[in-house]
Amino acid sequence: MLGAGRRIGVAPQAPRTPARPSSLRSLSRVTTQANIPTVATPSTQWNVLPHDPLEQLEDNLWRVEGALPNMPLRRVMTIARRRDGALVIHNGIALEEASMARIEALGQPTYLVVPNGYHRIDAAAYKLRYPQIRVVCPAGARRKVATVVEVDLDYHAWPDDLDVTLRHAKGVGEAEGVMLVHHGDGASLVVNDLIFNMPHVPGFTGWVLRHVTKSSGGPRVSRVSRWFLVKDRQAFAEDLRALAETPGLRRVIVSHHACIDDAPAGVLRGVAASL
Repeated sequence: MLGAGRRIGVAPQAPRTPARPSSLRSLSRVTTQANIPTVATPSTQWNVLPHDPLEQLEDNLWRVEGALPNMPLRRVMTIARRRDGALVIHNGIALEEASMARIEALGQPTYLVVPNGYHRIDAAAYKLRYPQIRVVCPAGARRKVATVVEVDLDYHAWPDDLDVTLRHAKGVGEAEGVMLVHHGDGASLVVNDLIFNMPHVPGFTGWVLRHVTKSSGGPRVSRVSRWFLVKDRQAFAEDLRALAETPGLRRVIVSHHACIDDAPAGVLRGVAASL
């Protein structure tokens, strides 16, 4: 009788390529050594970290860029005003009081968009500050977001508006989406972790971000997003190409680092081709 593990006349099998979980463990090990936390801790406290002034991009569109604790990533909050006057706060950041007063002067903070299951750091604090605000998130992230703040609706239930629309991105299992803001004859696209636009940074941390997580070096889909968010690369690439055809597209606002305002349609097509 032959042993269960071998058969006569059959060559030994080549070693298998390491499974993704092993790669993820290696990624976690290296990012930990580089002091790059993968998820910032959510808090109910109004914790203000260093941030830039509120920047107006259009009559109904604003942006703020700020720091994250103990990591080189910059985070971005986008604020859009719907045609009905309600403010939509995408990826909310706790700001100092003068900046919050300026936001409140723009309109009533009505919707808080938590753009995926990881961008929750200030969500509960916003709900405490504005008890009437409606928390919105992608359907695939609802369970994770709900562990820190009650969710009122997902992207499927977004109330129609002529100026601000929300929908799920294709090919990502409804884990993230896109917000499209119309202004005059133009439009701005707001995305989250699906597209990074981070410059290279020095040191060992910079080496990890550049070569391990592949997060830095201009507009791209990071390795982390490819593994954790993108389920169907072809569908996602097709969606990016469709978004590139948005009439009057002026910019792509990402949730980490610089806005993409130089040939944004071409950038989206380039990112799609890289998939």
